[in-house]
Amino acid sequence: MTDLIDPQLLRKYDVPGPRYTSYPTADRFVEAFGAGDYLQALSQRRAGTAGLAMPLSLYVHIPFCESLCYYCACNKIITRHKSRAADYLRYLTREVDLHAQVLGTSQPVSQLHLGGGTPTFLSDEELKQLMTMLRRNFAFAPQAECSIEVDPRTVDAVRLQALADLGFNRLSFGVQDFDPDVQKAVHRVQPYESVAALMEDARRIGFESINIDLIYGLPLQTPESFARTLRQVSALKPDRIALYAYAHLPERFKPQRRIITIELPGAAAKVSMLSQALAAFLSAGYVYIGMDHFALPGDALAVAKRQGRLHRNFQGYSTHADCDLIGLGVSAIGKVGATYSQNAKTLEEYCDHLDQGRLPVVRGLALSRDDLARRAVIMALMCQGQLVFESVEVAWLLDFKTCFAAEMEQLRTLQEQGMVVIDDTGVQVTAQGWFFVRAIAMLFDKYLQADRNRARFSRII
Repeated sequence: MTDLIDPQLLRKYDVPGPRYTSYPTADRFVEAFGAGDYLQALSQRRAGTAGLAMPLSLYVHIPFCESLCYYCACNKIITRHKSRAADYLRYLTREVDLHAQVLGTSQPVSQLHLGGGTPTFLSDEELKQLMTMLRRNFAFAPQAECSIEVDPRTVDAVRLQALADLGFNRLSFGVQDFDPDVQKAVHRVQPYESVAALMEDARRIGFESINIDLIYGLPLQTPESFARTLRQVSALKPDRIALYAYAHLPERFKPQRRIITIELPGAAAKVSMLSQALAAFLSAGYVYIGMDHFALPGDALAVAKRQGRLHRNFQGYSTHADCDLIGLGVSAIGKVGATYSQNAKTLEEYCDHLDQGRLPVVRGLALSRDDLARRAVIMALMCQGQLVFESVEVAWLLDFKTCFAAEMEQLRTLQEQGMVVIDDTGVQVTAQGWFFVRAIAMLFDKYLQADRNRARFSRII
């Protein structure tokens, strides 16, 4: 497949663009949408017939980290005071209690993800308290997918076993790069040998899926140094790999100001690293899921792609249906019905809302009919790699070629570049087009087309 990737297209589409974990994207959320609107969405879910039939997805944000990674753009709090975790758990419990008052305690859950920050900042006992509280307020399915992000520096075999005993069946190790110089430049030193040992322990314990996160475009990275990391990761054979392009936005993310700009690789080096990664992982037997995700053929994500069951949510590609997502914790984002919501981004504001007995939702969006139709189009392209005109027309009572005439005209340019195939029934993303699926989806983003200020997004390449 890699011989289908045109280097000129890689350079051409090295532009900022959304990742489309939602549409409209989170930067379109408004403060006019608040806790009252979110409560109404929850009540409608409880009252609706789908309320119990459609399982929930839960996301819990744990913001604490013991040390600062300079590349990080996540919402986090750097502290070595472990006592802060206990206070935070009390507020999480209040937030869940407020949900239970509206939803009851029998809402089915098929998916749980703990992100951060560093979820393993919490002790084993605190994680047990958290899981017990969640299971008390939600009805977890017997085969629920429970995943947790893990900083390899914070766990050993004993802790991994403790996570498995709590019901976690999926792990995501934050690796980023194995080169010692790059690790020092981003203030995250973790030797290859320690990660390899943890991978072996996790397999022995029996985790269903193990993911490794990588980043290209970090300071001091070169195509040669990254090639070594790619060989090491391929040797570890994780079930999934997430390969992200580093977005250097120091004006938005203060930790990135500690990165020396002149040490960042140039555009040509980044394109080379991406090309190397695609070649390395495909030759190692991985299936290219889309955008920046790879999975072994037997992994549930690869199976879902083959069967046309792939979905996207705020955590990225998912095997689960387009279900409601409840976000818990500071800055967490949720999706209930035709609404998006986000909690307060600072711990002080988050706690203040809960102290007053209010859900900490401070912004969000109620989607319009046009938003919903465009979301269906974008997600079909991002997840299935094809768009069937009739399915959109029937679902939204519109004439596709009339409503999206301008977008169809732009798609024809992409067809000339070999990225899509258009016929009377729909649009098919080609093998080459999969590597640029964000650029294809961007054509249908009404907000983006009206706003050319895209610098706030990460680059596609």
